[in-house]
Amino acid sequence: MPGGRLTEQERQQIALGLADGLAYAEIARRLERPTSTITREVMRNGGPTAYRADLAHRATEHRAHRRRQTTPRRPQTPPQADGRDAETVRAYEEMFTTLLMQQGLPKMMSRVLTCLYTTDEGSLTASELVQRLQVSPASVSKATTFLEGQGLIRRERDERRRERYIVDNDVWYQSMAAAARSHAQFAETARQGVSVLGPDSPAAARLENIARFIDFVGESIARAAEQAREVLYAKPETTSDDTAAPEPDQGGVRKPGCDGPAGE
Repeated sequence: MPGGRLTEQERQQIALGLADGLAYAEIARRLERPTSTITREVMRNGGPTAYRADLAHRATEHRAHRRRQTTPRRPQTPPQADGRDAETVRAYEEMFTTLLMQQGLPKMMSRVLTCLYTTDEGSLTASELVQRLQVSPASVSKATTFLEGQGLIRRERDERRRERYIVDNDVWYQSMAAAARSHAQFAETARQGVSVLGPDSPAAARLENIARFIDFVGESIARAAEQAREVLYAKPETTSDDTAAPEPDQGGVRKPGCDGPAGE
């Protein structure tokens, strides 16, 4: 049974096996690998529905490169105060980054967004991002500018006048609102084509159908975002005994579980 890391060709065979609905054990048997190796490989790189051989291979190379870079510094690395396993956290961050890349986000933007999502504070300065990701300030600047333009992060200045990049509940709402505006613009552009191509042409009918579909989806996104913010992120109202409305006193004794006076 061969040992060592999986090759790019083996990862392609894993992807094909998943597409064919094969079980991990069957894929492992065909590759003459342990089933645990295949299971770990798939779950570490997006799961059975999102696994891609090229992204998985790239992520593995990146992990190996980072390990070679960080090996001399490991004796000086202090233990994590939060009790988390550093290797497990890194593996999760790489999986999350790969998922964002699969959804079309460029690699550096994906790494920055993952870094912010997995930070307890939900905010980092540019210099902190540079230090955590081991990249140039220019790379961080380009990534944060792109993410802010997409409504995926926001920036504000802290008490030391440093710019901090933030992800919080409102960022998700603003991102959904930006997506709804983008859909509306797309629908408007499609409808412009109706008049250009002639309302009775098949192409115009196609564009009108596109516009109607996108209108429906965009409005649904905007409505759902509003509802989600109200339901999930609204602060619960607090009432005190002093502000609570007094119960009506009609001389009756209240029964357990009843909302009205006794006898109703």
